[in-house]
Amino acid sequence: LFEQIIHPLEALPCPVVFAAHGLTLTAAFEISLACDIILAAPKAKFGLVETVVGLTPSMGGPQRLAERAGSGRAREFVMTGDLYPAATMAEWGVVNAVHEDLETEARALVTRLADGPTRAHAATKQIIEAWRSGGVAHADSVTPEVSGELFATADLRGAVRSFLDIGPGKATYRGE
Repeated sequence: LFEQIIHPLEALPCPVVFAAHGLTLTAAFEISLACDIILAAPKAKFGLVETVVGLTPSMGGPQRLAERAGSGRAREFVMTGDLYPAATMAEWGVVNAVHEDLETEARALVTRLADGPTRAHAATKQIIEAWRSGGVAHADSVTPEVSGELFATADLRGAVRSFLDIGPGKATYRGE
């Protein structure tokens, strides 16, 4: 399923936000871990419970959880099969934020990201993927080319113009 779900999700050139409203178990949690940002409602619970039937997660959950929370926490999480509340997952750095009004906050974030510098977001994802696959040195080696391409974009020229004319945070982006 890596090739069918997880890898294509991670390869999307746009930010991917997962909003966990309630139980987020097994495959659903593994899919969330492939997303860029995870938001959760306070009542959400997370678990990789495959161990209760003698399995281990097979869609990349352990390694993606280890990347976010550390290897010790990932081993505990997977080996115990316990459920963990959203607050704990936020404390561990797995969930980016917990919101009472999850739907409103998730929509606002998605809108903000979609209205932002989408080409820059894609470049950020490329650099982070380089880090994931080869560490800081590999990310450093791809950064000049990946970020350098942004200098030729209409979005950058427009954003600089906007910054100079009306101040920071007022630019509009078209993905060009």
